[in-house]
Amino acid sequence: MTELNQIYWNNRYLCNDFSWDIGDISLPLKTYFEQLTNKELKILIPGAGNAHEAEFLFKNDFKNVFVLDFADEPLQNFKRRLPDFPQEQLIKQDFFEHHGKYDLIIEQTFFCAINPKLRKLYVQQMQQLLKPNGKLVGLLFDDALNLEKPPFGGNLVEYRELFSTMFTIKKMERSNNSIQPRENRELFFICQNSEIVNNKA
Repeated sequence: MTELNQIYWNNRYLCNDFSWDIGDISLPLKTYFEQLTNKELKILIPGAGNAHEAEFLFKNDFKNVFVLDFADEPLQNFKRRLPDFPQEQLIKQDFFEHHGKYDLIIEQTFFCAINPKLRKLYVQQMQQLLKPNGKLVGLLFDDALNLEKPPFGGNLVEYRELFSTMFTIKKMERSNNSIQPRENRELFFICQNSEIVNNKA
């Protein structure tokens, strides 16, 4: 398997080889964001790539949004698009080395980009980064996809088994408003860091 390091991902962006990027915020996440009322939420988008979700949130007055990627090129792309976005909220770092506490973390084509051997560590790190009662929200491919290179797929049964080790799964079901190429191939999910439900996310 190809080593999925900074050089690999940076080169893919330099070569415009990011077919997983739909060029805009995904409709399931846009719909979710439009229901949020607390614009003070501290939000992390890891493995953000071109970070269309962060752009949408920032333009809709969510100012406490943090964009994380360990490849420099997508962060530079984002900065060129949104020069007013706070520099200190653009984080060039390995997700697994990141520290912080967030109310909400967004998953959008990051899980499918990492080596499947790291999935348990991904779930543990997400739990560590969320505040008590914080939420991990996003989309997962409900499709086998690739075995040797990203995107790597999976299915509802294995995701439930994996995420339930560290989270309360509030929702994990077939997305009903995915874009046409991903129709019937995506799961929308909400996982919570505890049973306590008093967070407006």
